[in-house]
Amino acid sequence: MTTTLFLSDAAGFFFGLGSTALILIAILSIFWIWALIDCATNPKLQSGEKIVWLLVIFFLHLLGAIIYAVAGRTRRLTA
Repeated sequence: MTTTLFLSDAAGFFFGLGSTALILIAILSIFWIWALIDCATNPKLQSGEKIVWLLVIFFLHLLGAIIYAVAGRTRRLTA
């Protein structure tokens, strides 16, 4: 039995991957923007710490946002 891959099948497959990637990029960008806003409005961070965190988040993009969510956000959560 021979299976033939039609051009429309391939186009549909890659279009699906493209839309999935677009949605993933949008979600990750929203997470990055949230980290920037959360850091900028965190009253527990001192001025110098806040600037350093903002620079880390800005220049390391997703990695910086993840680092902030794990390490920097704990100050806001502890009362």
